[in-house]
Amino acid sequence: MYCSLAGTVAHADVTDACPPAKGVAVQILGSGGPIADDDRASAAYLVWVDGESRVLIDAGGGAFLRFGEAGASFSSLDFIGLSHFHTDHSADFPALLKSGYFSNRRRSLIVTGPDAGGPFPGLDDFLASMLGRDGAYGYLSGYLDGSGGLANIASFEISKDNVGAVTVLGDTSGYIQIDAMHVPHGIVPALAYRVRIGDTIIVFSGDQNGSDDEFVEFAKNAAVLIAHMPVPEGIRGAARSLHAPPGVIGTFAREAQVGTLVLSHLMARSLRNLDNNVAIVKSHYNGPVMVANDLDCVIIDK
Repeated sequence: MYCSLAGTVAHADVTDACPPAKGVAVQILGSGGPIADDDRASAAYLVWVDGESRVLIDAGGGAFLRFGEAGASFSSLDFIGLSHFHTDHSADFPALLKSGYFSNRRRSLIVTGPDAGGPFPGLDDFLASMLGRDGAYGYLSGYLDGSGGLANIASFEISKDNVGAVTVLGDTSGYIQIDAMHVPHGIVPALAYRVRIGDTIIVFSGDQNGSDDEFVEFAKNAAVLIAHMPVPEGIRGAARSLHAPPGVIGTFAREAQVGTLVLSHLMARSLRNLDNNVAIVKSHYNGPVMVANDLDCVIIDK
């Protein structure tokens, strides 16, 4: 495990690196995919601001455990963004909410996600199916209305009819802003997220095939771009309609002029010849590249 500074690469013990007492960092809670064969939790990322866990992007299987190992606090979260409703991005969301039952949190929690498409529900139906009175976890229904001493979830379902970026969180000071945009992931409605803390930008590509040129503008000048690389170069068929291969990742990182590129959401098929896949990325993008592991910490040095 190691720490990467935007613009340079350094190595540090993770327990000393995250969270920094001051400044912005993103911690990889889950760097793996949907198959339990890689010793990694599924996709999940935590943004730290001045030592507090403020933003969570995705909550795939294993994220609940990594959240605790990272020393994160449910009470400190301002925002949870779910990129889509494949299990490897959302399965630990209810477990995290259950852990929040034991916190002293009472203020609302903003949760965002995509609208419905194909066999996938929109965010509101996803929440109702779990947390509604007749849902799978109906005993946590207080999250939908703030009853029972639980924090109220302020949900924001993002329609695919929105063109480009949608602001889903902006504090009154203007210090924190989070935007989302739909990205192409086969038939699965999916989102990318952009988190701005002051003048620092972190972009999460989410699962996407890289075919939407608007994503380059969305990711422009990010200090850190976390891109998902679950497939190798040359992949075809359904996997290619879902995911960008290494060459495409390197191309949009170069065109967006990002500071540090973090390759995550790895699977056995992209890990099998990892050095070659990373080399392909680097043949298109000449900035620093980090291969993510669970609990790695990316500290953003202005």
